[in-house]
Amino acid sequence: MRSQIPGRFQFGCVALVLSSLCVAASATESPPSQQSDEHRATEIWSRLKPAFSPPPEFEQDFGNFRSPLKFADASAVKSAADWPRRRKEILDTWHRRLGPWPPLVERPQVNRLETVARDGYVQHHVHVQITADGKLADGYLLVPDGKGPFPAVFVPFYEPQTSIGEGAKGRGTHDYGLQLVRRGFVTLSIGTPGSVETPGLDTRQLLVAAGIQQKRQPLTDLAYVAANCHTALAQMSEVDPARIGIIGLSYGGKWSMFASCLHDKFACAVWSDPGIVFNEKNANVNYWEPWYIGYEPGRQRKPGIPSPENPRTGLYKQLIDGGDDLVDLHALMAPRPVLVSGGTEDPPQNWRALNHLVAVNELLGHKHRVAMTARSTHVPTPEALELELLFQEYWLKPTRP
Repeated sequence: MRSQIPGRFQFGCVALVLSSLCVAASATESPPSQQSDEHRATEIWSRLKPAFSPPPEFEQDFGNFRSPLKFADASAVKSAADWPRRRKEILDTWHRRLGPWPPLVERPQVNRLETVARDGYVQHHVHVQITADGKLADGYLLVPDGKGPFPAVFVPFYEPQTSIGEGAKGRGTHDYGLQLVRRGFVTLSIGTPGSVETPGLDTRQLLVAAGIQQKRQPLTDLAYVAANCHTALAQMSEVDPARIGIIGLSYGGKWSMFASCLHDKFACAVWSDPGIVFNEKNANVNYWEPWYIGYEPGRQRKPGIPSPENPRTGLYKQLIDGGDDLVDLHALMAPRPVLVSGGTEDPPQNWRALNHLVAVNELLGHKHRVAMTARSTHVPTPEALELELLFQEYWLKPTRP
């Protein structure tokens, strides 16, 4: 979560080279709709492809991060056959660090409170069951007109109104739910868990309260909620369960990152400027706060960058003291595609961390699964937003070449 600054939000595909002969053959052998879809996918790829290569100065630069391709005993992961065992080791380690999940909800209830027909889609105000004991998240389900099943995207944020274009800010910049339904996706946008039961608390208070109540780091609680929302989407008749992605900005980007790494049923992910690695030079990459992974039972630090007078706490302290970061968490994404839409919190130098994820994908025989873009702002520019949307379209639409 970014500092509370008024007026500012916080928070193996191979390129195709088609000859004229191939295009002519396609025109005679494929139905018109397929021609159009394949042309669209090829066009999208041409725009996305540059994002899959780091700038020359960061190519093959792995920084000082520990490689996820080493087991806990320091032995090397030598082949793709070794990876499932290493992946389980990483996943078990992170669940132990963050606090274990309760069982996932088998059939989450989705209560449709109000339905409004919009231009090209239907908007449902919903309450989604996010825990086995019936706790709810407030949200909006947008369903495009036409015949499904459709691909779907889960959109977490402080509150769901921004994601559907009805918030006080953010219209046209990160109204992901609205932008994606217009492109033929079902979208489910929710706000911070707990707001239904305790509407008077802000996001920080809700997350800290959840950590205290559940005795685990708030970021893993958010990932658990996202996993249950994935299940809710997958069980809808309007949705293709194999084509569900996730996207979020800032706080929503951290939420999306932890959710997609810890729950492998998300088919692809966009992490928009969350701060993908620790950085105590930037107050907005604030994993140290108790509402993220700085929760420590019986201890409360003051908000702000850690210092001798205001030391680190919780899991964040343990990771820093142990020389660890988030690189092995990222590795859990492989081989699913991910775009880091970088801004002020994720500058190009963060390719040093992503190069480790590239290496895992290459070990597994996949290229072009890790992408990163750059902008000078935190909130996406129109150009950055378009690439975020195109990434979901490319990987979740069924006609990708």
